[in-house]
Amino acid sequence: MTRAFSSEVGPGSREENASKKQSPAAEITEDRFLGGQLRLRQPRGGHRAGHDAILLAAATPARSGDRVVDLGAGVGAAGLSVARRVRGIDLVLVEIDPAMAELARDNAGANAIMAEVVILDVEADAPAFAAAGLAPDSADVVLMNPPFNDPSRHRASPDGVRQRAHVATATTLAAWVHAARRILKSNGQLAMIWRADGIADVLAALDRGFGSLEILPVHGEAASPAIRILVRATKGGRAPTRLHAALLLNEESGVPNKWVQEVLAGKGKLPLARR
Repeated sequence: MTRAFSSEVGPGSREENASKKQSPAAEITEDRFLGGQLRLRQPRGGHRAGHDAILLAAATPARSGDRVVDLGAGVGAAGLSVARRVRGIDLVLVEIDPAMAELARDNAGANAIMAEVVILDVEADAPAFAAAGLAPDSADVVLMNPPFNDPSRHRASPDGVRQRAHVATATTLAAWVHAARRILKSNGQLAMIWRADGIADVLAALDRGFGSLEILPVHGEAASPAIRILVRATKGGRAPTRLHAALLLNEESGVPNKWVQEVLAGKGKLPLARR
């Protein structure tokens, strides 16, 4: 059984990090997201939050009062972005790496957002999840940005944290979807992001226990194939799959898409977030 720890942070509570020695590779930066609405401390090197996390948050169909679980939360970018958009959620940030979890706690406190932070392997068994307060059928919404790079085509990073955060194994997707299905209530919502060329794997993983899929392709440019897919699925859903019009990060002229920039600035949400 994987050991799990949890702690709750809220307005005014911050972890004390000044006394801890860090190597140059572990230097911390403070970056602004959502147009400055969210300040996040994260490692200068290794795994860093970016557009994927913010797009995932903007596609998450959370409502006030929902228990929202961010699997593989890292420093909390996606989950905290959802909490900034939707007030009154019960947020749980799940992260396997203790150092990243510590930053997630710090970021929640610094942004005056109530969140429980749990150190736990997403691929752990049901008893480990239950011991961490994540019993079956206990969550309204799960969001996740699993490691999705194909190891056969992706040069692994020598940074262990970065490699674990980016490179998928043969069982990663199925295990993460299984974990989400287990903790979601009936008709609970799953939001996830994955690389676009892996759409067949996503559909296969969601075929057991999920339905009412909504898929939003994300393109860097109009003339190029999609680079990501955002997916929303309902536990036990029975509605037909819906494919939304593509989200273009850049216009044909090469300039950034104005609406996407507004979403990244926290001024809007994506169609998948509507309920």
